[in-house]
Amino acid sequence: GLVREAHAEPQILDIIPDEEGAIRNVLLTAADSDADLILINAGSSAGSKDYTAGILAQIGEVLVHGVAMMPGKPTILAVVNGKPVIGIPGYPVSAILSFEQFAMPLLLHIQGLMPPKDRSIKVRTSRAIPSKLGTEEFVRVNIGRVRERCIATPLPRSAGSITTLTRAEGIIRIPPSLEGIGQDEEIEAGLLVDEEDLKNTIVVIGSHDITIDVIADEVRLATGRNIRISLGNVGSLGGLIAIKKGICHFAGSHLLDTQTGQYNVSYIKRYLKGVKISLFHLVLREQGLIVQKNNPKGIGGITDLTRGDVSYVNRQAGSGTRILLDYNLARQGIKPESIKGYDHEEFTHMSVAVDVLSGAADCGMAIYAAAKALDLDFIPMDTEQYDLVIPSDFLDDPNIRAVLDTIRSQRFRDRVRELGGYDPSKSGELVMEINP
Repeated sequence: GLVREAHAEPQILDIIPDEEGAIRNVLLTAADSDADLILINAGSSAGSKDYTAGILAQIGEVLVHGVAMMPGKPTILAVVNGKPVIGIPGYPVSAILSFEQFAMPLLLHIQGLMPPKDRSIKVRTSRAIPSKLGTEEFVRVNIGRVRERCIATPLPRSAGSITTLTRAEGIIRIPPSLEGIGQDEEIEAGLLVDEEDLKNTIVVIGSHDITIDVIADEVRLATGRNIRISLGNVGSLGGLIAIKKGICHFAGSHLLDTQTGQYNVSYIKRYLKGVKISLFHLVLREQGLIVQKNNPKGIGGITDLTRGDVSYVNRQAGSGTRILLDYNLARQGIKPESIKGYDHEEFTHMSVAVDVLSGAADCGMAIYAAAKALDLDFIPMDTEQYDLVIPSDFLDDPNIRAVLDTIRSQRFRDRVRELGGYDPSKSGELVMEINP
């Protein structure tokens, strides 16, 4: 555990209930023990059942309750009977960060040990990372090497997002003096893996699709190598722009040319001039309106979006789903401003489905697989083509070859069919070579 990493020996006490008396007694017992440092996990926030700070103020001195960092803001620093006490937040990501920033240095200092040298690397961000002014924010990121540059893509920032602890290759510290980091801005990132491992991270930027997660899983199984996929969901158009900037290995795209009915080709020719592209088919997929279970509002199609009792959740501008919606609205003569929630944007199909499930919106446009995953109802509208846009000079990269072999496999196609709403029968076929 983390305590042993600091060359210390933990004395772990039993979990105690959220009762003032029980917490007070165990803290007093710990303060009278031979321990050099007391750590109390959870109960450090300001909720009605969070008693830790109040008890520490009664039996000792609270030096700090709340620090200017995220995650980990509710951390408590206190002293009882001359012994340091750290109140560690309960959420996993907050707990680890709080320990690393406060408990680890103190334990090493007590033993007269030097902290390990930080390993860091210069990275460029695949998309903008906003941050709160006045708070130092620690953002876990995937890092992949694209040509000569290291590209960092932020992972979900929830304090309870346990998967970020195993998926991250690095951490970016955003200083409290900044309101975030711009896309493609260079910044230092602390490394959580060996720098050599960054060569096994494939940077994918573009439209969100659940099958990309299946690729990430299957490519590891197929190769036996720890190949990771770093996915930045910025929409199809954002993916093409990322290719132009040279900050990703490939993009997922489903951009409909409303004049020709063809997907992706005209956009590649327009936005990727001078970049030779190999366009590979991934899936055909069903797009439509996700509505709540049993469709309580009786929504029948796109014309119902203008009803006063219907709220909508949209995809972000530049996404293929947004372009498809706007195309259908124009065909029906519906003005976007007549739709309540048109400006309410999400970046993934699953986020749209979650909004509908939670009641934040009555419906939203997304793929069938997202509705099925959350047991929501679905009103089909279109079958669209989702492709992988790959710069041709990456085709000899072993990781890219592994991806293409994976999506051509029967195992991959079977898994995708099980998701519902997909036709992967031509996955991995070369649509065309484009040299704009």
